[in-house]
Amino acid sequence: MRMHRKKNLDERIAASSDYLIIMKNDSLNYSDAVNEKHYIDLEDFFGNANPVHLEIGSGKGQFGCEFARLNPDKNILCIERNRNVLILAIDRAREMELENIRFVCGTAEYLPSYLQKGSVEEIYLNFSCPFPKHRHRAHRLTNPRFLGIYKGIMKPDGVICQKTDNMHFFEYSIEQFSQCGFKLSNISLDLHNSDFEGNIETEYEKKFSSQGLPIYRLEARLN
Repeated sequence: MRMHRKKNLDERIAASSDYLIIMKNDSLNYSDAVNEKHYIDLEDFFGNANPVHLEIGSGKGQFGCEFARLNPDKNILCIERNRNVLILAIDRAREMELENIRFVCGTAEYLPSYLQKGSVEEIYLNFSCPFPKHRHRAHRLTNPRFLGIYKGIMKPDGVICQKTDNMHFFEYSIEQFSQCGFKLSNISLDLHNSDFEGNIETEYEKKFSSQGLPIYRLEARLN
């Protein structure tokens, strides 16, 4: 079911500049727009020089806000394109009085325009859309074109953590990570029945696990 537009959404987004940056890529052509440089001064944005972690597709902010609460010595930057859910994430962060979380309204394609090389410690891909049809595979966030983007913005020892409920998407991701030079570790085919510690659940994760569905997880490192 599609979420109704939030009341006074534009005004609330405009009033969130302390937490939010909105991507401004005027070109509709990715290959052109990505060459525009709008680098975020991360130290200025967060007000500190702590390591930056990145969540792509943050939804209502449950993972990002809990990560920020549990890791006060780390910063987390959350990317979300849907303003309707983005404002809920910002409201959650504000209510929790979190100082180490920030948001970007936009999409992963344009991250090289906003994040400099080697600026991110870890990337979280939590329950990304699997785009199950083969002709839509280029939109999957573990497609090689996205993995190339991540390589550019991650530190040399960076890691990508992926969670999904979709077995076929998980298998596809394992293949793409391996072919693109990532080393895989901590692969789980049933996260909630494993001995993995420190898992932070997302909204979708709670929903899927309550239905008895297994949660798949992996870590992909550059070296």
